[in-house]
Amino acid sequence: MAARRGLTFAGLLAISVMMAPATALAAKCGNNSGGFENWKKTFQQEAANAGVKRRGLQALAGARYATATIKVDRAVRKAFSGDVNSFMKRRGGATIIAKGKALKKQNARLFADIERRYGVPAGPLLAIWGMETGFGSFMGNQNTVSAIVTLAYDCRRPDFFTPHAIAALKLVDAGVISSKSVGAAHGEIGHTQFLPGNVLKYGVGGRNLRDKATALMSTANFLRGHGYRGGPASANRGAIAGWNAASVYQQAIIIMADAIDAN
Repeated sequence: MAARRGLTFAGLLAISVMMAPATALAAKCGNNSGGFENWKKTFQQEAANAGVKRRGLQALAGARYATATIKVDRAVRKAFSGDVNSFMKRRGGATIIAKGKALKKQNARLFADIERRYGVPAGPLLAIWGMETGFGSFMGNQNTVSAIVTLAYDCRRPDFFTPHAIAALKLVDAGVISSKSVGAAHGEIGHTQFLPGNVLKYGVGGRNLRDKATALMSTANFLRGHGYRGGPASANRGAIAGWNAASVYQQAIIIMADAIDAN
């Protein structure tokens, strides 16, 4: 699975095009590790003003500049190259469909409950789960706080990532994650790879997205919040677009989801 390369895809194209002007943010950002520690001291006050408490601020103080995250971020555009057929081939689309069908049968009660609660069938959830982490086989190995704080500091998209960095610190305060928690290179969390702000907004129950059922229910809650109105994924592309803005990604999820849900 391509997830093993360290790339996860939820929201990556959307974030790749949200470019903040570097000149306007020059005093508050950096393009290398040189100013990171001084920047954290300034960001600490911003985080405290936003409601981050002691544990979250301690996690911020311990965050390190995530060189691996920056390397992945600089290559993200290449992840969505080519047409949908080549994209699905790279991502193992046929395997995701086959395993998705098997997992749908094995977890029939769970998926029936999710559809009853949120109006989202098994197909899109399984397609996203398979696409993002190979059904939980690889959820990332980068420190979550360091990754997302580094991206808030980096000059490419600080306006996008700063709220997610604040959210990550609030998740530390709440005990959902810790300063040692690991995930994907852009700070995504769990089986289906939620950015921290989306964990706060759409995470259900205890928000432990490393738990399969919680992650799938939270994903359904996200899709419903972005307009999923029941039926097949092909009739709900707008909600799929809320998950990821890349056209090729949306097409792949719809193809796989509809195949998984087909009788």
